[in-house]
Amino acid sequence: MPTIHVQLFAGRTVEQKRALAKALTDATVATLGAKPESVDVIFTDVQREDWATGGVLWSDKAAAPPPAG
Repeated sequence: MPTIHVQLFAGRTVEQKRALAKALTDATVATLGAKPESVDVIFTDVQREDWATGGVLWSDKAAAPPPAG
């Protein structure tokens, strides 16, 4: 029973999540030979202020003006 955990920024639509769940399931079936009904996809919506890359919150990156140049 493959379980796929997907963390992404909040704001994706149900249609986008539905399409991604289908694509991930199809890829898992094709790659692992799993049955579609055995593939679980769990979405976790994360707020930008709860995710940092390189020590910088994504909420701060979104608020920062683009670099000059």
